[in-house]
Amino acid sequence: MEDGVIHAHETMRILMISAEGPPLLHAGALIDVMDALPRELRGRGHEVAVALPYYKEIRENPAFKEEDTGVTVDIRVGEKTFIAEYLQAHSASGVQLFLIRCDEFFDRDGIYGEQGVAYEDNAARFIFFNKAAVELARRLTPTPQVLHVHDWPAALVPVYVKAHNLPFSTVLTIHHLAEQGSFWGLDFRLTNLHERFFTLRGVEFFGKLNFLKGGILFADKITTVSEHYRREIQTPEGGCGLDVVLRENSHKISAILHGADYTRWDPETDKLLPANYTPDELWGKELCRGALLNGLRLDQEPRGPVLGMVTRVTGEKGFDILVPLLDRLLTDDIRLVILGEGDPVYETALAVATRKYPTKFAYRRTYDEKSAHVFEAGMDISLIPSRVEPSGLSAMYNLKYGALPVARATGGIQEIIEDYDPWDDNGYGFLCYEYSTEAFWDAIKRARELFRDQELWAKLRGRAMARNFSWSTAAERYEQLYSELIGKSEAAAA
Repeated sequence: MEDGVIHAHETMRILMISAEGPPLLHAGALIDVMDALPRELRGRGHEVAVALPYYKEIRENPAFKEEDTGVTVDIRVGEKTFIAEYLQAHSASGVQLFLIRCDEFFDRDGIYGEQGVAYEDNAARFIFFNKAAVELARRLTPTPQVLHVHDWPAALVPVYVKAHNLPFSTVLTIHHLAEQGSFWGLDFRLTNLHERFFTLRGVEFFGKLNFLKGGILFADKITTVSEHYRREIQTPEGGCGLDVVLRENSHKISAILHGADYTRWDPETDKLLPANYTPDELWGKELCRGALLNGLRLDQEPRGPVLGMVTRVTGEKGFDILVPLLDRLLTDDIRLVILGEGDPVYETALAVATRKYPTKFAYRRTYDEKSAHVFEAGMDISLIPSRVEPSGLSAMYNLKYGALPVARATGGIQEIIEDYDPWDDNGYGFLCYEYSTEAFWDAIKRARELFRDQELWAKLRGRAMARNFSWSTAAERYEQLYSELIGKSEAAAA
């Protein structure tokens, strides 16, 4: 090591802190990231561990084995003291996990809430989690060099690191800016921070306590999950109120496009499919399509395309422009399949449409891993009408499984999907640029027309399946980011 530069082959010690990660089983990009990124970094020779709350779902999972570390710490949350117990385990891919137990906060059916309603004590729950994670980092030996926190539930960690002058570098990754951990101002006392932190230059935002704002101000580096999203969140339209704060801190924001986890999501090796397939051998995809329609009791004939989505059913995923299209769509010879839960208003609209078109449309609310994979493999066309799509991870899976996407161009989508242009015969997807029902309908019609030309469709599908978004590129970028920080802090300490 010379002049404060760490060479990439030197082992770095990273603790990731997140409210979600394996072994949880929900639909969501964050869990996939928390599985793949630590594994990839570990494969590159670094020591990586992940800290998560010990939820009821983890405790009740019979396949998952955790053991007590024997370490407990008293954590103050406002006037009260809670006990954090630390358990340890390994994820299926071998990454070290630390589970933070406090049944009063985490022994519940949901993570953030139930039936679409957030838990009333979320401020206290996640203040506790942030403090307990910092205490874990202080006790680990050897000490982690970088605390890499994800989204609002872990965003106070950099604030505590700065407030108590702790020897860690911090990185905040924003996967999802719309959720900020915003609570009423009185909850600030639960942080036990000095009141100088409840100001414009701290966690206060329009009189409220805002976890994410604290992370943005106090983290050493911020990353977002695609270059377009990095630019989008610094505009008034895409900034969800925090655009000014993000612009002021833009010097420390970089974009790292995340990868797709092809150890789990590859139709050639996917163990959850009724048949495997490759771009050259596609009869397996036909079998998957048949099995999907069969399992959902939908008509196999006539041979129009199967359209599908595996997603959270929320407004920002585009259901407000999709629901008005259901009648138009379902009077054509297509099949529509949707998997995912979310906003009760949209769930009800989907349930009503399935009763009206029982042989053409199936909606399954409860996510499970096997269904998600069979849906991907059985679809001809995937629908991504999202208003907000930071990383576009689902689009990466769609391409790999040969489900050509009809998508609104937002966030990471534009880095993943190339719009089909018949003039120069480029591209393999169908983009619409305006966020409206009519614009999305036009893009669906383009895909629908092209599907009739099976030879051309096969060519586009081959192109889509050949795209490769591997994690190794992203892991390398994180590695550079960490080593810059560690180099800086070691130079400062020298």
